[in-house]
Amino acid sequence: MTEPFLQVTDLSKRFGGLKATNNVSFNIARDEIVGLIGPNGAGKTTLLRLITGILKPDAGTIRFKGKNITGMKVWDIVNLGIAGTFQNMRPFRRLPIIANVMVSCLSPRAMKTGEWVKRIEAKAMDALEFAGISDMALEKASTLSQGDLKRLEVARAIATEPELLLLDEPFGGLSPAEADLMAQSVKRLHKGGRFGRLHSEGPAMIIIEHKLQQLMRIVDRVIVLNYGEVLLESSPEEVVKHPAVIESYLGKGDE
Repeated sequence: MTEPFLQVTDLSKRFGGLKATNNVSFNIARDEIVGLIGPNGAGKTTLLRLITGILKPDAGTIRFKGKNITGMKVWDIVNLGIAGTFQNMRPFRRLPIIANVMVSCLSPRAMKTGEWVKRIEAKAMDALEFAGISDMALEKASTLSQGDLKRLEVARAIATEPELLLLDEPFGGLSPAEADLMAQSVKRLHKGGRFGRLHSEGPAMIIIEHKLQQLMRIVDRVIVLNYGEVLLESSPEEVVKHPAVIESYLGKGDE
């Protein structure tokens, strides 16, 4: 039996008396885009931080391509092929935007070709073009709007050439039209819209997003978290009409 591409088993994390994630288990296939939704405080961002190594779990295991990566250092996880973006963006604000992306191109994973010295600037520009901000490449990161900072985070993540890409609210701060364009770009990347030396099939993805209209168009499956636990896993069509999901987002209403 083939082992899942990503396997999360009984993953738990506490902050004091609060259970941010509680025995969370799920698998991700190599060819999937999976949406991760739930109300604020459901444990979504904590879960991504556990997978990327930013946080260490109190219990449970994370396996990637058959390897136990639980508790590994962030940079080791990146070099295995996992990259992510997060809401608290921390660019090198005094550096030009393109320099922020070039730093990601210097990861050992992204430098596995003898052409990397010649290609680094062109590769960074490719990532910025993909994210839609190549025209601002020489401006300082400190000049970017919140929406454009999101685009920069995406560019920095894909510059590491991940096989699994974790996106935390990639459409946040974008107008509806901009969010639609970003959704199209994400789907194109997953299908193998080539950037640098990305694998021809593109990365698998886990996407946290509150803008469900854009999210549901591009995901294959949705995992719903509530109070740190998996409430539901199903297709986008089933999730949006499930009573438990409606209740967790909107409340029971008057009876």
